[in-house]
Amino acid sequence: MRRRASLVLLALAVFCAAMAPALRWYAFPRLAKIPPNQYQETVLEAKPATLLNYSTLKAEKVEKITIIQTLKGNVEESRRIERDAGRDVVVWDALAHVTGPDGKMVSQIPERYIFDAHTQDPVHATGESVDGDPVRREGIEFKWPFLTEKRDYRYFDAQTRTSAPIHYKGTRTFRGMEVYYFEQTVPWTKVPMPKTMPVKGITPKLLADSGLTRWYTTKRMFWIEPVTGAPVNGEEIHKEELRNAKALMGRDTLTVFEGHVKMREDYIESVGEMVAANRLTVLLLVSYLPWSLTFAALLLLALALWLEARSRRPGPRPAVTPVTPPV
Repeated sequence: MRRRASLVLLALAVFCAAMAPALRWYAFPRLAKIPPNQYQETVLEAKPATLLNYSTLKAEKVEKITIIQTLKGNVEESRRIERDAGRDVVVWDALAHVTGPDGKMVSQIPERYIFDAHTQDPVHATGESVDGDPVRREGIEFKWPFLTEKRDYRYFDAQTRTSAPIHYKGTRTFRGMEVYYFEQTVPWTKVPMPKTMPVKGITPKLLADSGLTRWYTTKRMFWIEPVTGAPVNGEEIHKEELRNAKALMGRDTLTVFEGHVKMREDYIESVGEMVAANRLTVLLLVSYLPWSLTFAALLLLALALWLEARSRRPGPRPAVTPVTPPV
């Protein structure tokens, strides 16, 4: 019985030892993925801010500017691209909708972002665009990869349509959560006019024909939860200008928008709750279960060897009864 039990324990130890790396290296890449139908909305505010009044053509101080950023998964496009890509793909139709203090639209820029569901690497396919212009992204946007590393990444900037390093600046604590802080500064760069303008009759072509050019700079800051790669907070110190405007507006440079953009408090709290729940799932696949199975395998192996040694140990010799010689 002891030998049979030791063989069963040995088989269980081998099973646990095989499952530990399988969870980490086989199950994790296949189970830890962004769902293709995800919908997420984030509201950011700049309070106070400077905004161009198109009726007076002057920059004015305003109480606040609101930016509503939505990410909507396009399941049909994901399935179409997956057939050719041979991997799990997510297509996000994103929209950054900016409103002034009166709630009226200031600008809006749509995007289509196509990326690998697990690694977050960009997937180049028809439809990848910013404000209707085809682009070819390099690097990440919106989300960092699972198990984010302490290093610089390439981050895509939708305004300039280019990618540049976003620098790891250290580990910090944010709302009781350990996060990695990243920072990127985009220098003054000439960027395209938005295709949707806030005043009827004013088009990008009309502005371009007048000689106006749009310039932009920003300091971008992210606090990233490293296990899930999700931003738990984001801020930008943002500034836009119209240049070569003297003929039309009496000044060569005119501020279009300037402000320190921050996530609204209620959205910081909701994102933190979502990240905390997803973090536990990822940790189960990459740490908790693999290490538990490894420990169980060692324990079962030790128990099997102990039982095997017990079964091979010789038992006590039978007592010898002395024989009385015949008289």
